[in-house]
Amino acid sequence: MTQQNNPLHGIKLETIITYLVDKYGWEDLALRINIRCFKDNPSIKSSLTFLRKTQWARDKVEYLYLKSNKLPLPIRPDRDEQAKKSRTQSSTATKKRPLTTSMKAIDANTSSDTSPINSQIWGKS
Repeated sequence: MTQQNNPLHGIKLETIITYLVDKYGWEDLALRINIRCFKDNPSIKSSLTFLRKTQWARDKVEYLYLKSNKLPLPIRPDRDEQAKKSRTQSSTATKKRPLTTSMKAIDANTSSDTSPINSQIWGKS
C-alpha cells in the first residue's frame, strides 16, 4: 500500500536526524527545536530513543525536515479553532445546575436573615 499524501513515507527517522545534524549541527538544531536530547550530550542514538517515545518532539523534527527540504508541509488545524472548541467544551461542562430542594431551603433561610454571616455559630448579633 502506498501513501501518496505522505511525503515522509519510506524515510527512516535516523535518516531525518542525520540529515538535520549534517545541515544545521547539534547546536543550531537545539536552538531551532528546544529538546534536551539535542542540547545535553547529543547523539543520534539518544535522539532516536527519545523521538520514538515522544510524539510532539517527533512532529517538530519531521516538520523541520519537511520545511528544510521544501517538501509539502502537513496541514495543521488552526490553533484558534482548537482554543474555541476547548472553551465551548468547558463552558458546557460548567453551566449552572438547578438548585436542589435542600439548597433552596438554605437559600431561603439566608436571604430572609438580616444578621451577619455565621452569627448563629459564633453567638454574635
